[in-house]
Order: sequence, then C-alpha cells, then structure tokens
Amino acid sequence: MKQERQAQADRLTEALELSLPPIAAAFPDAVPDGVPEFEGAVPAGCVFWQEAAARTFATTAAHHALCSIGIHTHNLSGAPASQPEELGAALEAMIGLDYVREEEVAAIPVLERQAKHAVYGPLREFPLDPAVVLLFVDARQGLVLSEAVERVDGGAAPAMGRPACAVIPRAVNRGASAMSLGCCGARAYLDAMTDDVALWALPGSGLEAYCEQIAVLAGANRTLAAFHERRKTDVESGERPTVRESLARLS
Repeated sequence: MKQERQAQADRLTEALELSLPPIAAAFPDAVPDGVPEFEGAVPAGCVFWQEAAARTFATTAAHHALCSIGIHTHNLSGAPASQPEELGAALEAMIGLDYVREEEVAAIPVLERQAKHAVYGPLREFPLDPAVVLLFVDARQGLVLSEAVERVDGGAAPAMGRPACAVIPRAVNRGASAMSLGCCGARAYLDAMTDDVALWALPGSGLEAYCEQIAVLAGANRTLAAFHERRKTDVESGERPTVRESLARLS
C-alpha cells in the first residue's frame, strides 16, 4: 500500500504540476505506531493541512480546541467542555453578520462517523488508507481536475464556500470530490490559500481512478494547448489553416 500511495502522490504532483504535495487525512480511533502527536497550538484546524505538507502527525479534539467550527465539521470525540459555548458564540457572531443564517447551519456537512483522532500528512508517506486527499490548485490545474472528476464521479464537483473545512466531510460522506473556494478564516490562516488558489478534496476510496483520469486529461490538455497556441500564431500571421493542417504542423 505504501508503494501505491507513493505512486499516486507522484502522479498527481507531476500531472498537475503541484507546488504543494497532495495531503492525506484519515480519522481513526487509534493512531499507528510511530506517528507523533502534533505539538503546539494553531488558531484553526485548517492550518493542519498546510503543516501536513511536510510531515505526518496525529491530532485530537484538544488540538482543534481553538477552532469550534472545525471540531464540529470533523465530528471529533472528546471535545473540550467549552466546545458548545464556543461553537454557539461563533455561530451567533456569524448569524449577526448575516454571514450564515440559522436555517443554513444544519446544512453544513459534518463527518458521519465520529472519531478520536485526525491524522494528517503527505500522501506519499501516509501510514493509513486516506479518507480524503487535499490538493491546493490554481485555475489552470483546477481545469484538469474538473474534467477528471466529472468523468470519475459522473457529474461536476460542487463549488463550496464557508466553512472551508466542510469540504472534507462533503467528500468523505458522499464518496465524491468537492471543491472549496475556502472561507475568510482559511484564507487568513493559510499561506497556501493565495487569491488564485482553491482547495480540492478527493475521497480516498476512489483515489486510483482520479489519479488515472487526471494523468490522462493533463496530457491531453498539454497537447491541445500547444495546438491552440500554434493555431493562434498562424491565424494572427494571416494564415487560415484547417484543423487537419494545424494538427499536422503540431506533430
């Protein structure tokens, strides 16, 4: 399985030309031997995704204590006693700003299965079967992803907004990909979420199929991009090539 995950990580990185490696997440009741607990504090659970680009680690609800929304969407057991009050205060503030409405709260995705831990790390070295794989991509990379996941899932991936962490339960619960434009919190906390970057979540259960189609469509896009660039140059220079002529010149 380790070799398979290495191959999948390499295929995704190469096909999409990722600047940040694919990140895996799993939600086990027991942490594998050799996986350390995260040390330190973070202002929000989404920060773990960025940290996981460099190393594998395990977290509990205590590590997510400053992010009541993240504890809620990840359905982590053993939440701090302050969780209901903190979550209520966060939602009250958001409702007061009309950022979230009361009837919308129940629609926020939450992991169906409660777990004791959230383990994060680079897909290439991940010690568990990933529940979800996260990709930070720009619009050009997202184009390939959108074409690939539509082929695998049989439909287009939903584009989600706040909260960014809800993209994980959406993908895991439905067994289909989802794309998050982030939220103002994630964009404040994550250096990786620049203005031109979105977050994609691929369910681990279908990862091999996604990898296969992403590789195929990335190659097709490169070839067709060269075709269109050459055709643009020819037309701008006064030529009127047929499609067959443009294809012949490409080869």
